Amino acid sequence: MLKGIRAGQFDAATARIVFDLETADYDFKVFSLEDPARLVVDIFPKGSGDNKADVKTEAKSENERQTAENKPKENFFAQRRIVVDAGHGGHDPGAVGPRGLYEKDVVLDIALKVRDIMKREYPSYEVILTRDKDVFIPLDERAAIANKGNADLFVSIHANASTNRNARGMETYLLNYTDDEEAMKVAARENAISLKKMKQVQNELNVILASLERESKRDESVKVAGYIQNSLASSIQPQYPKVMDLGVKQALFYVLVGAKMPSALVEVSFISNPEEEKLLDDEAYREKLASSVVSGIHSYFSAAPPQKVINYNKHKGNGTPKAKRIKYTRR
Repeated sequence: MLKGIRAGQFDAATARIVFDLETADYDFKVFSLEDPARLVVDIFPKGSGDNKADVKTEAKSENERQTAENKPKENFFAQRRIVVDAGHGGHDPGAVGPRGLYEKDVVLDIALKVRDIMKREYPSYEVILTRDKDVFIPLDERAAIANKGNADLFVSIHANASTNRNARGMETYLLNYTDDEEAMKVAARENAISLKKMKQVQNELNVILASLERESKRDESVKVAGYIQNSLASSIQPQYPKVMDLGVKQALFYVLVGAKMPSALVEVSFISNPEEEKLLDDEAYREKLASSVVSGIHSYFSAAPPQKVINYNKHKGNGTPKAKRIKYTRR
């Protein structure tokens, strides 16, 4: 019966789906289901309900429809999509600890744990990894993955390093111009360029950072970074009091420049510090870090207004069906 399906944006608040049928001699049923939330449209030839198999199917559909109608009306929130980026990889090991621990291995394991924890505790979120194995991905391609996937959030995970072996702690960055020498050193290392080059590049990209779109995204990035950093501090410090809360900072990271959505870069600990390198080599500590990042992300989305809500007008009676409307606000 079905020749084709067309979909389009009818207006700013309405998406329209059109079913092209071979005949006008048809019946249909519409009902909703949950987990995941969806609108089901059954289209079938008139009279097919006389078939016993179809009777069972229709009875089940009617049952589900009545169950849905008897429930309180509610809005269904669309799935959030989060891209988690494990820094470095492949021929780029990132920072290397005093005992030979590679940053690329540590952050990949944390990213995998973030995905698994999110899937287990918050199944309404979808997590996409820029890499799930030891491969090299150029910095600009990482944000491109998030853009192509129309992600709601981009989080890049790294382990910090310093020539000062006593440097320790956790910090979360957002993309912005900075005069902080230490922040520029961190960005220069992650960008794989010299500090001198970092300062030159920062001046060259100042126009980009000043754009209105960037300003709007930066406001949300401030919130994201704050929630993640607060979650890390409140979760890690009680058990590991020597791991300092270095707060939220800003710097120009190449990996964040192209992201069209709110973004943050997390430096989970200093792999250059012998004590923190030992912690990063411990699976329980990496699990704790991953859980903290997940909690921060969830807190950010919980505090934000709903971005996309699906609802519809139910058809009642035997007259002309009302148009089904799927309403949402653009991200």
